[in-house]
Amino acid sequence: MPTKSDKPQLLTFIGLYFFLSIFGCCLSIEANNYKDYSYFQKRDSILNQEFKTVKKLYSDEKYSQSLRNALALLNKIDTNKNPELSYLCHYQIGEIFRKINNHEKALFHFKKSLEISLINSRFNENNNTLPKNKTNYAKSLLRAGYEFFRLQELDSAKNYYSKIIDLNFHSNELENVKASAYNNLSGIYLYESSYKTAREYARKAIEIRRKYNNKIYEAAALGNLASIYLEEKKFNDAKLIYLNAISLIEKDTTDEAVRFKEDLYFNLAWALYKMKDYTAYDYQEKSYLIKDDRRDKEIRKTVEQVYAQQKVDLEKEKTALVEEQRKLEEAQEAKTSMLFGALSFLVLIVSGVIIYNYKLRQKNLSLKLSESKLIQQQNLEKVKSEAQVKILNATIDGKETERKLIAEILHDNVSALLSSANMHLTATKKQFNGDTPQEIEKTQAIISEASQKVRDLSHNLVSSILLKFGLEYAIKDVVKKYSNSQLKLEVSAKNINRYNQEFEIKIFNVIQELINNILKHSKAKHAQIDLKEERNQLTVLVKDDGVGFSTSSSSFSDGIGLNQVEARIHMMDGKLTIKSEVNVGTSIHIMVPILKKEKNLSKLTSVS
Repeated sequence: MPTKSDKPQLLTFIGLYFFLSIFGCCLSIEANNYKDYSYFQKRDSILNQEFKTVKKLYSDEKYSQSLRNALALLNKIDTNKNPELSYLCHYQIGEIFRKINNHEKALFHFKKSLEISLINSRFNENNNTLPKNKTNYAKSLLRAGYEFFRLQELDSAKNYYSKIIDLNFHSNELENVKASAYNNLSGIYLYESSYKTAREYARKAIEIRRKYNNKIYEAAALGNLASIYLEEKKFNDAKLIYLNAISLIEKDTTDEAVRFKEDLYFNLAWALYKMKDYTAYDYQEKSYLIKDDRRDKEIRKTVEQVYAQQKVDLEKEKTALVEEQRKLEEAQEAKTSMLFGALSFLVLIVSGVIIYNYKLRQKNLSLKLSESKLIQQQNLEKVKSEAQVKILNATIDGKETERKLIAEILHDNVSALLSSANMHLTATKKQFNGDTPQEIEKTQAIISEASQKVRDLSHNLVSSILLKFGLEYAIKDVVKKYSNSQLKLEVSAKNINRYNQEFEIKIFNVIQELINNILKHSKAKHAQIDLKEERNQLTVLVKDDGVGFSTSSSSFSDGIGLNQVEARIHMMDGKLTIKSEVNVGTSIHIMVPILKKEKNLSKLTSVS
């Protein structure tokens, strides 16, 4: 008869015995599966199906989810046993990183796909799959070369493109890859002002595209050739080639053709302008119309994706929490049943221990369930809070984007049209030899007034000083406008540079919202705005000597303006600190990581 102190050890031994028995059975079954060849076939089929899912997510522009699935799939693939799928997976990951402009990581995965395709080509030297492997090799070279170009490593880009041209076997697909290499080499040499070499490569690309009747990419190659003549100031030659390129795709409404047409119209307008041919404004307007239409589609698509994704993510989180709770309950029930079954064999010997253990386990289970419900409730609250912040931030983004879009349309289109009308009236006045009708003079005065109002409206929507000169000068302009005898506003800027335009607009709107709060509510006599860049961080301090407020009051937490500021800073991975006391004043401290201004590459048509 076991003693009271021996009973826990006895229970542990019984549980361990059952666990080892079940684990041994599982190992035996798994070993038999690995011996069966059909198991590997089934595994490969599953992996191929997972890759199709990755491709589908990519084609639906769900890049984050596609990347997660692709990286998870890559960990499951044995490169030695399935080199083709390993190549495709690395290539697809490179494509995803290319789409989201992470060119370093894109280059890494394209190089991995190069290594795999090169090894696979050598391994199958006497196999009829060799052309396919060499084509894969050429496609990876093309993508890697493009990433080198984006990273401004031009010599490496040339080297990779030259390797494609040196491949000595023939296939239609490879010829089109070579055409892309010629076209991109043309763009690089144009960027380096080597016009003669750039023309030679552009003509080779045109020749191949024409041979295979690929009108869209023939138009792109012609656009590059015309841009070379444009840089050489041979405006008439550039004009004729641009018109030829446009004629190839003028009726094509695919996204790729529309994107090329926008650049072709814009560059043709510039060539005509340099020739003092004022039909340039017609082509410039066509380019702007295409640009506006594409931008409208992108804005609508982005907003729809944000709201749809937020809804999907929230539903997934709720489903996951419910499923987790269900599994926990099932696991606890299974554990209870299994242990109860094992102990039933020893009921006569250890009945007292079973009763004690059962009561203790029920108590622990109740505590765990209570703890689990509390955690789940906290997670739900966290999900709701984060969703509200993201939706608020998306609303602010949409508002800023819409204001910028309207300002750009007023500045780029309406102002250009008014200037064009004024120019035509000036030309008309010259035909009257000094005896100009009064109506023309009045019309010009009206147009000048309209132009001024459009400029003022554009500036109110998005500060032109911000767009042209940057954050520091825009804030100083605002301070100058709002300072008066009742309120003295001062600004201090240290080590402030030009940053990414969207970043500058967001910071400017945040500071403007804080200044508006000072004007509306603070009753301050003096306010100070300090801007400072330090260690890749932008620090903003806005303080005043006004009436202040209590940060613990409900009106503080319910304020829409401060909520928007807090949401904006949160989504920029920044920190916001508010210190305020009644009748003392308010100090708001903001610190955000800086988003640098992107390098401005030449506006070339590049086939990647």
